[in-house]
Amino acid sequence: MKKGVKTGLLSLLLCGVLLAAYQGTRGGGDVSQAAVTPVESALYSASDLDAAADTVLRYFQEEFEGCTLRELHYIGDGAAEQFAEWAEQYGVEEAVVLLSSFDVDASGGDGSLNPHETYKDWQWVLGRSAGGAWEHLTHGYG
Repeated sequence: MKKGVKTGLLSLLLCGVLLAAYQGTRGGGDVSQAAVTPVESALYSASDLDAAADTVLRYFQEEFEGCTLRELHYIGDGAAEQFAEWAEQYGVEEAVVLLSSFDVDASGGDGSLNPHETYKDWQWVLGRSAGGAWEHLTHGYG
């Protein structure tokens, strides 16, 4: 093999290794340790709440880099009036709120969170229409 071809292959191999390492360290949040607490509801079925939790888990995993989700649960039927307000504000038929707690690593997530902080009672507002899939509407402290 010629020297230029060997150098090119080595460079290509090194780029592949660096790209793999970069992709392994970037990405979203860690949901592998999340405890999703089941709660009884007269408003939503267990499968509705499971689907809502799955929506939050996917969003967290995609968007909350450097964060570890610890706990996620339905806020409860007592917030039905709040659900109606969220639904009206976002133009959907139904809304639901889940609460979570999560830890932030030294990076501060995307820079908008405090490094080495635990966030508790973080709200996730989801909405849907015509019994469709839940969509993330907003999140944060309410």
